[in-house]
Amino acid sequence: MAVNAALGGAVKRREDRRLVTGAGRFTDDVQPEGCLHAVFVRSTLAHARIKGIDTAEAGAMPGVVAIFGAADLAFETFTPRPRLASDMVRYVGDAIAIVIGETREDAVDAAAAVAVDYEQLPAIIDSTAALAPGAALVYADRDDNLILDFEIGEPGALDGADVSVRSRFVNQRLAAVPIEANAAVVEPDGEGGLCMWVSTQVPFRVRSQVADSLGLPEEKVRVIAPDVGGAFGAKLMTYPEQTVLGAAVLKLDRPVRWFEYRSENMVAMSHGRAQVQDVALGATRDGKLVGLEAEIIADCGADAGLGSALPGFTMLMSSGVYEIPRIRFRTSSVLTNTTVVSAYRGAGRPEAISMVERAMDLLALELSMDPVELRRRNFIRGPFPYTTAAGALYDSGDYERALDLAVEAAGYEELRREQRARRERGDRVQLGIGVSCYVEMTAVQLTSELGAARVEADGSVVVTAGTTASGQGHETAYAQLVSSLLDVPIERVTVVQSDTGRVRSGDGTYGSRSLQLGGSALRGACIELVDAARAEAARRLEAGEEDIERFEGGRFGVKGVPDSALSWADLASTATLAVEHEFEQDGQTFPFGCHVAVVEVDVETGQAGLVRHIAVDDCGTVLNQMLVEGQIHGGVAQGVAQALYEEFVYDADGNPLTTSLTDYAIPSIGEIPFIETVSMETPTPLNPLGMKGVGESGTIGSTPAVQNAVIDAVSHLGVRHIDMPAHPMRVWEAIQAARG
Repeated sequence: MAVNAALGGAVKRREDRRLVTGAGRFTDDVQPEGCLHAVFVRSTLAHARIKGIDTAEAGAMPGVVAIFGAADLAFETFTPRPRLASDMVRYVGDAIAIVIGETREDAVDAAAAVAVDYEQLPAIIDSTAALAPGAALVYADRDDNLILDFEIGEPGALDGADVSVRSRFVNQRLAAVPIEANAAVVEPDGEGGLCMWVSTQVPFRVRSQVADSLGLPEEKVRVIAPDVGGAFGAKLMTYPEQTVLGAAVLKLDRPVRWFEYRSENMVAMSHGRAQVQDVALGATRDGKLVGLEAEIIADCGADAGLGSALPGFTMLMSSGVYEIPRIRFRTSSVLTNTTVVSAYRGAGRPEAISMVERAMDLLALELSMDPVELRRRNFIRGPFPYTTAAGALYDSGDYERALDLAVEAAGYEELRREQRARRERGDRVQLGIGVSCYVEMTAVQLTSELGAARVEADGSVVVTAGTTASGQGHETAYAQLVSSLLDVPIERVTVVQSDTGRVRSGDGTYGSRSLQLGGSALRGACIELVDAARAEAARRLEAGEEDIERFEGGRFGVKGVPDSALSWADLASTATLAVEHEFEQDGQTFPFGCHVAVVEVDVETGQAGLVRHIAVDDCGTVLNQMLVEGQIHGGVAQGVAQALYEEFVYDADGNPLTTSLTDYAIPSIGEIPFIETVSMETPTPLNPLGMKGVGESGTIGSTPAVQNAVIDAVSHLGVRHIDMPAHPMRVWEAIQAARG
C-alpha cells in the first residue's frame, strides 16, 4: 500500500494548541490525593568516604514523614552504581538519602538538615589524567579507571600520505538542560503494585528495570510518560532515583512526587559528549585522502553505563561522508569523579563528525585548498549500500548534491569575496564561512517496533505505537500517516503511546528511530486492517474478497457498485477490526546533509556571532515538512550552543562551577538567526516508507560548521584551531597566540 502523495505537506502540529495554551499534562500535573513529596540528599564532595549520616534533627522537623538511606530500602538486584550511596560518594550530586515530607517545602528543609560526615578523598576530574599510572581510583576495588577500550585497523593508516595534519580536539562536556527536569510521581495501586508517571523516553525500560529491582512482576508496574518537556537523550536511562521512589512508596503505601530543581538537575541528570580526540589525517598532494588515525578518550563520569559504549558510535562514523581507504581508531572509556555521561542528542555521532570535519579544514589549510573543493574530491559516491573502512554500512546517499545545494543557497563565492575584501581592508569585524558535510546513523541499536490499529464503532480509528514523544510531533505524524493509509479524516485518528498499561510493548524514542520504525509498524497495521475490512465487507455483501474494492472516503464495496459500499463504522458494527503489527528493519539508516555557517568575529574582543546558517538535511522520504524543519531548527540551536556557548566545568577538586543558567550559557532566540533550510530526499530501501531519522541531524551538521566558521574568520591571522565553545576569551587568546 503506497503512502498518499498528499503526504509531505506542512500539516500543523495538533499537539501545539494543547501545549501552548497550558492544557498539556506533564508529570507535575499529576497530583494524587494525599501525595507526599520527596527530596534527595546529595553529596557536596566529588569523592569521599561516608563516615556517618545524622538524620535526628531532620527527622524531628515538622511535616517529615520518613528519611530513608541505602540500608533502609531493599532491592532484589545489584547495580554497579549504588541507588543510594552508603559508604562512598563519587561525584557532587551523588544521592545519599531520600527525605519524604507532607509538602515539598518540608522535604527541602529537612534534606538541608541531614548531616553527612565525610572523609574527603582525592578526586580525579580530568579524563586524560585518569589513565595515568598512580591516578586516584574512582572505585577502590579496581586496578585502574579504564572501563572499556577497543580498536580497529592496523598501524600505518597514513602510510603513503604526502601531507598530514595532527591535532587534539576537545568535544566538551555538556548538560542537557531540558525545560522539564527529571520528574516522577509514584502511586501504590492497592494490590501490591505501582503506577508511575515518569518524564522519560523509554517507559517500557523503566517498567522492566523498576520491577526487576523491586522483585515485582512487570505487570505490577505501570509506567506512563505524559507530556515530556524535552529529553535529548538524557531521559533515556532509568535513573536510580526512580527505583528508590518505587521502594519508598511500597514501604509507605502512599503516593510520592519528586521533581528536580534546576541546580540539582545540572549535576544529577546525565551529561553528554566529553571526549578528547587525538587525530591525524593524511592525503596526497592533490588532496586525495589516504588515511585517518584517531585516539579517543571518553569521560564516563562516575559510572560506566551507556557512556562507555558511545565511542563505538564515534568510531563507526569516523569516515564521515568521505572515502578514506584506511582507518586506525583506538578508544578508551574512563571513570572520573564527575556526573555520569550518557546519551545526548546524537550520542557519539556528533563527536565523529566534529572530529573529521575539523580535520578536513586543517588539511585544506595545509594544502592551501578551498575546504569545499577538498570535500568534493573525497566524497563517497557509491555504489550503495557502501561499507566504510570503519565498518559502517551506509544505505543510500548523495553527498555531493547536498554540498552543491548548500553552497548555492549560501552564495558561497560571494561570501568568499566579501571575506577577502574585509581582510584587505583590515576590518575589525571579520567574516568566517564554515562548511560541514555529515552522515549520521539512525534507528540505532534495536530496529523493531510495534504498531496497532483498531476501528471504533463510530468509524474513528485508535492507533498505538511503542514510541514515546518528547516534543517531536508523533501525534501529528502518526495521525497524518494513518489518515492517508485508511482514508479517514485526520481528526478521527487517536494516537496512544507512552503508557505500558495501554500499549503492549515498545522500545521508546531515541536515536531518531520513531517514524521509520513506529511509522512502518503502523503502516503494516493499516494494511492488515484494510485486509480485515475487505474480508468483512465480502462476508456482509456475500461476495468474494477479490470482488471488493475501496471507494473514496474509506468505504468498501463490490467493484463497480459504489452504492453497496460500507463505511468503517458499518464494518466495525458487526466485526472486531483490530490488528497489531511488529516491524523489523534490517539495519540502521544513514541520513546526511551539509551545513554552511556564516559568522562575524570581532578580532579585538574575540566576540563571535552567527549571522547566517544554511542547512541541507536529507532524511529520506518526508512525511511532514513542517515537523522536519522544526526538528532541524531545534537541532541547529543545540549545535550552535555547543560551538559557541555551552560547557559544563569542574574545578580541580570536582566542584561543579556551572550549576545554574547564570553560569551555564544556553543561547536565546537572540543568538540564533533564521535557519535557512533546503529540502532534499534520498529514500532508504530499508523500510517501506523510505524514511530515515531527522531528530539529531541538525545538531550533528551545525556544530562543526559553526566551529569551522569561527576559525576561518581568523585563520588569516595564523589561527589553526580553537576548541569549543568558541567564547570571546578563547577566541581572543587564540588570536593573541597567533600574533606572537
